[in-house]
Amino acid sequence: MVSDNCCVLIVDDDPAIREMLRDYLESNQYQVYEADSGAGMREQLSTALPHVVLLDVGLPGEDGLSLARYVREHYDIGIIMVSGAGETIDRIVGLEVGADDYLAKPFDPRELRARLKSVVRRYQRAQPSMPQSMQQDVASDSASRVRFGLCTLDLNSYQLFSAADEEIPMTTMEFELLKIFAERPNRPLTRDQILSLTQNRDWDPYDRSIDIRIARLRRKIEIDANKPQVIKTVRGVGYMFVPQAKPV
Repeated sequence: MVSDNCCVLIVDDDPAIREMLRDYLESNQYQVYEADSGAGMREQLSTALPHVVLLDVGLPGEDGLSLARYVREHYDIGIIMVSGAGETIDRIVGLEVGADDYLAKPFDPRELRARLKSVVRRYQRAQPSMPQSMQQDVASDSASRVRFGLCTLDLNSYQLFSAADEEIPMTTMEFELLKIFAERPNRPLTRDQILSLTQNRDWDPYDRSIDIRIARLRRKIEIDANKPQVIKTVRGVGYMFVPQAKPV
């Protein structure tokens, strides 16, 4: 169960919107920070890291999409993009730069709260909890490491390593995808199953977020992303993880 007691950074140049969202979220026990620009966002992130950034697309100067890309490259936190009714941003573009979810204005604050909970839940699931119990049994380390083509996924440390044992950056959603594939080798999974397992929601036929993230993962783990052998497309169904023998 995810409590409402978490931290949100609102990045919007409209003070009235920031005030409305702050009042609503604080009344539901959220800790709220604010920024009216990219520079303000970076300053806030350098002093206090939130659980989720609520990022307006139509910011003056540096827009929300480039800021989302910056956040994803530097921090492992949730990102929800917000666009105005007159803006033509495609939700897919936001997801491609690393956002976790998307909202169009005007929206019901209760919907925002539900989406915040969903994003925070995913990140909490993927955060390593390492009190004393996890430091005892090193023998299970090998069982927690799963080969994905050229790479190795460590389920305990939530890290992806290259053949040279260098860490490869990945988002929480990418880890979630690899984890569910690792737990279900040689089993075709539909997009609906994948979304239910990773985001607790049903697949929309127009939702390409899974396809986009699979393509991004293939560029990291496959020898040839255009001819995937590790995460294969199962025509008419979805995707399947095919473990392969370690090359000699």
